[in-house]
Amino acid sequence: MESWKSYLSADPTEWLLEKNNPSIRYFTLHDLLEKPWTDPEVTEAKQDIMKTGVVPAILAKQKKEGYWETPERFYSAKYKGTVWQLMILAEHGADENNDNIQKACEFILASSQDLESGGFAYSSSARTGGGRHSEVVPCLTGNLVWSLIRLGYLGDPRLQQGIKWITTYQRFDDGIIEVPRGWPYDRLKTGCLGKHTCHMGAVKTLKAVAEIPEKKQSDAVKQTIEKGVEYLLVHHVFKSSHNLNRVPKPGWLKFGFPLMYQTDVLEILGILTKLGYKDERMQEAIDVVISKQDNEGRWMLENTFNGRYQVNIEQKEKPSKWITLHALRILKRFYSDKKKK
Repeated sequence: MESWKSYLSADPTEWLLEKNNPSIRYFTLHDLLEKPWTDPEVTEAKQDIMKTGVVPAILAKQKKEGYWETPERFYSAKYKGTVWQLMILAEHGADENNDNIQKACEFILASSQDLESGGFAYSSSARTGGGRHSEVVPCLTGNLVWSLIRLGYLGDPRLQQGIKWITTYQRFDDGIIEVPRGWPYDRLKTGCLGKHTCHMGAVKTLKAVAEIPEKKQSDAVKQTIEKGVEYLLVHHVFKSSHNLNRVPKPGWLKFGFPLMYQTDVLEILGILTKLGYKDERMQEAIDVVISKQDNEGRWMLENTFNGRYQVNIEQKEKPSKWITLHALRILKRFYSDKKKK
């Protein structure tokens, strides 16, 4: 098999290793160059994440109680509220042991997690505390479970309840005749969990359980992963499963970072390849990724919410280190000689 680098126009690794983006340098050293997390260069980059760039800029705007903006608008302040900052911090490899990071995690667990089901809601309940039971949604649950795992909460019983919500309630339906009844399906039957599962919710919840190390995956988690993966493969990543000539949302072909509750081809391939999948139904999406690089082996930021974040992240229509890193990870995993799933 050809080396994964043979699919590149040029090798952008040195560009990714520049010290002006310590998060990119940190992940490049480990994910592409395969240096252990304990390597001095890797640990130095990890320390630098908290000293320069996006992470300290976001933390500088945090309130002393752990939230951003106002406490009640932790979700609705798009994309400056606490939910969105946690996601960005997790994406950037922020230090889970940092006091301000822990304050933010504790704030969102207390404000957004439904005490009854373990899922995450987009507003708080004044009556019971925690997230409002009637406002739990899959994409938010997936995003926060993923973020909290990345920020060191996998062993926390509250996070385990969030995982249980996903394995209990998340569905991967592809145009079924009748929607299941009961909570939460009655409320979400016209969108998130209707006759055809919302693609974004499916991606975000699968992304969350895919973040759990294989040795720590319960049988329920493994079953959810299998169902979620097959759902994405039936859709060839970004197509209509009932008409593979149709792309339901052309925006999925425009690569962005960070994506918030949206998704794209790059994020989906990242999840599938992280799980070790190299199915032929992924090939057209892989070809899309390869086709988007420039002559220097770099990828553009095509989609962004810049101007709506606490801190702008890269520049639209300019070469993006984040998009390039994600693309290289995918190609490295997909074209490695490890056994295919």
